[in-house]
Amino acid sequence: MDAGLKLYERMKDSGVEWLGNIPTHWEVIRFKHLLKERNSRSLDGTEQLLRVSQYSGVTKRRPTDGTEEPDTRADSLIGYKCVDQGNLVVNIMLAWNGSLGVSSFPGIVSPAYCVYSLSSRAHAKYLHYLLRSIPYKTRIKAKSTGVVESRLRLYTDDLFRLEAHLPPHSEQTAIVRFLDLATDQIEQCIRAKEKLIALLEEQKQVIIHDAVTGRINVHTGKPYPDYKPSGVQWLDTIPSHWEVRKLWWLYQRHGSGTTPSQDYYFEGPVPWVMSGDLNDGIVETTTRTVSKRAINEISTLKLYPPLSLVIAMYGATIGRTGVLADYACTNQACFVLADPYPHTNTAFYQMVLVAAKKELSAVSFGGGQPNINAEVVKQFRVPLPPVSEQTDIVNRSRHAISGIDTRISQEQSQVILIREYRTRLIADVVSGKLDVREAAKALPDDVAEASP
Repeated sequence: MDAGLKLYERMKDSGVEWLGNIPTHWEVIRFKHLLKERNSRSLDGTEQLLRVSQYSGVTKRRPTDGTEEPDTRADSLIGYKCVDQGNLVVNIMLAWNGSLGVSSFPGIVSPAYCVYSLSSRAHAKYLHYLLRSIPYKTRIKAKSTGVVESRLRLYTDDLFRLEAHLPPHSEQTAIVRFLDLATDQIEQCIRAKEKLIALLEEQKQVIIHDAVTGRINVHTGKPYPDYKPSGVQWLDTIPSHWEVRKLWWLYQRHGSGTTPSQDYYFEGPVPWVMSGDLNDGIVETTTRTVSKRAINEISTLKLYPPLSLVIAMYGATIGRTGVLADYACTNQACFVLADPYPHTNTAFYQMVLVAAKKELSAVSFGGGQPNINAEVVKQFRVPLPPVSEQTDIVNRSRHAISGIDTRISQEQSQVILIREYRTRLIADVVSGKLDVREAAKALPDDVAEASP
């Protein structure tokens, strides 16, 4: 998209160290001259409720017209701050990570947010791109007030003191027009790649499912000669020489873990597994670790050996698995199957649980945060081929999906690079490093202005 873009011919010192050089015809102006804080409040709370995200800017929450429950914990929306189309909305507690943006629609936001109307000197969408660019997120973080990152606040006075490099209004319009099209095309590319990744993942799951449930004999690539009813709905029939067992029957030891209550328990070398550490593969690293003292003093904090199979029991991660690469503990959101019997290949049963993830989720309980418990996992019924066949299925399935895994990894890497390119392109354009005026003129007339 930036092929053929030029640098500005004439640059000058902005006079602000962190801004560096800017085009000679641009000016530097403080945000206090571009923004005016609003404090208009909703009288009845019936307006469209809005949210502010670091990823998507200002978007609509679920409707509050009675057709659905409002996406908020507040008892009433009366007194929420009013937002007009083109207003800047800032979550002062998370502005440092980019949780701000110009709204494309009217509505209301939390009273804890700040709302600003914009001067006619500034194109609303230009300021949207500017404030969400990497240089400005970095500066906003530096100017926010607080002792630790999670407590940083961007108050109005701090925002008003922030400098903006401002092109002429016609040039702001050209920049917005160019970036709207560029980011839309980039997003289309990302969506296409994510769709391909999803299809590859689906293809991979079909291969695993057919192998571990006996739909396909991995030696022949065809179904087995004879089948029998499994008595398990998700399995249906299984090869006639296979059996069905409950998960607890395959392992000598079953258990969970806990979260230490004191910070000093986390100062140690022992991996401590949370559900977020599970990747349906080998768990080689964990987000946090615990001390040996914690294991000695906390009776519910168990140490599990390598090759233990860990299953997530809570929330969005239900059914996610991991096989321990080393001795480790877990928190209470994980269930562990340890010390496999000779008839059990842990890698095979990890594949079985990956194939049965939907079935595990289907037996979860709870409202907004569905869970399964240890008993559900222990009683879950799975196929039991001869252990030698389990090993063959694992090896041949891994070989069959290795090319798919490689392609998935390549596509994921490309998505990361494309997103990085989009971030850099926006920063270079709004900061005056790339001149898009001629490129914007060359765009077709029917290019509509996109929303933030």
